[in-house]
Amino acid sequence: DPPAVGLHPCASDPMGSRHFPARTVLFEKESNGVTYRVPALLYLPCVAKLLAFAEERLSADDAHANLLVMRRGTIYGSYVEWEDMRVLETATLQHHRSMNPCPLYDEFTGTLFLFFITVLGRTPEAYQIVTGQNVTRLCCVTSADQGLSWSTATDLTQQVIGTTIKDWATFALGPGHGIQLRSGRLLVPAYSYHIDCKECFGQLCKTTPHSFAFYSDDHGRGWRFGEFIPNLQTGECQLVSVDEEDGSNVLYCNARSPLGFRVQALSTDDGAVFHRGQLVQRLVEPPHGCHGSVIGFPAPFVYVPTTSQDSVLSLRGSARRLLPGMLRGFRVTLVHEDPAATPSPTPFFQAPTWILYSHPTSPISRVNMGVHLSTFPRDAESWTEPWVIYEGPSAYSDLAYMELPYREAPVAGGTAIAFACLYENGTRSPYEQISFSMFTLHDVLQNIPLAATAPRRARQHHGKRRSCLMS
Repeated sequence: DPPAVGLHPCASDPMGSRHFPARTVLFEKESNGVTYRVPALLYLPCVAKLLAFAEERLSADDAHANLLVMRRGTIYGSYVEWEDMRVLETATLQHHRSMNPCPLYDEFTGTLFLFFITVLGRTPEAYQIVTGQNVTRLCCVTSADQGLSWSTATDLTQQVIGTTIKDWATFALGPGHGIQLRSGRLLVPAYSYHIDCKECFGQLCKTTPHSFAFYSDDHGRGWRFGEFIPNLQTGECQLVSVDEEDGSNVLYCNARSPLGFRVQALSTDDGAVFHRGQLVQRLVEPPHGCHGSVIGFPAPFVYVPTTSQDSVLSLRGSARRLLPGMLRGFRVTLVHEDPAATPSPTPFFQAPTWILYSHPTSPISRVNMGVHLSTFPRDAESWTEPWVIYEGPSAYSDLAYMELPYREAPVAGGTAIAFACLYENGTRSPYEQISFSMFTLHDVLQNIPLAATAPRRARQHHGKRRSCLMS
């Protein structure tokens, strides 16, 4: 593997019509069958580091998960230099296998958390779901030096979940990054198979998957969990704190579903309770679903002098400098400013949050990793068509948002909105490699198909869909 990856150039196909970001393989299946799955990615802006995590499995099978591994990357301008892979030897529980890495960083204390689950022996998830016999534990390790060294593992199951675990056939985290709110609250996305009925209607156990969040308001000393998304079947999920222009804020959850489409749900109390979920028909799922990632970032905005004779031209000029080639149809926030006016208290303004989402783009199988953009996340119809960043078998992914130095920025010392994506991919199977790509918001806007706002007709489903979510 090359030790570094940069933002440019983008590769294109022979016809010159499609563009793919540069790709670096961080984890690759070994000749003895050892396979790396379930990527997680975290960016630490204070030290310009990227942390890439994965499960090391003896084979691609869930029951053959073993340990967690990581690589640290240092960003130099628009390039990343990666250190060698390390096994996280303390992220283990005796006689258990470690799975579902979920990193998050407390910016107030400088503590890096890595949450994960451990599962007894080789017990498959499906066995727990069918029997209701939960052998999964909630665990965590921490680091005070950006992932150079890690604490011993803490088993939080009894302290955090307590007797409620008897109602869960099994549970898991994320996978992928957790988030921190401005209040300091730490949030870890999760899902559980709730036991609806034991030994009923000829079944050993009837369960339904529901997404929810673990959260802490004391910098990780104590944890609680919120209520499930109440209505639709939801599984693996991620969270975004969404600011809106009027100063309000909602917590947004985007979840895997076996229903043919993603599910999104909102919380107005920072994750304690989620409102009813809704199907997002612009974001398709393959059969049984697949994990996807969401990352939020502040929308770009431009200042327009109110004394300008042609504020539209002024906007266009500013927008061209700020976001070259910006596509029509995207909302750009205008902040009007009258340079001749008497100075007065600055009116409240909050840049709204946009969301980037990564996921395989086919409704048939796990192929063609793509990214979609939403400029108004609470509207399920706001998602664009995808920019396919990898053509071929691909599955789980995790996104990170970064602000990188940008020489062409309209303001000296300005930054470019950039993203990193860590995703499973291969040529015959999605589980041959875990690759890293980096690209800017400009790249996203340039490569999203122009039919971005065309409504997608709901697909017709024939027959019943099974509710089991298999990774």
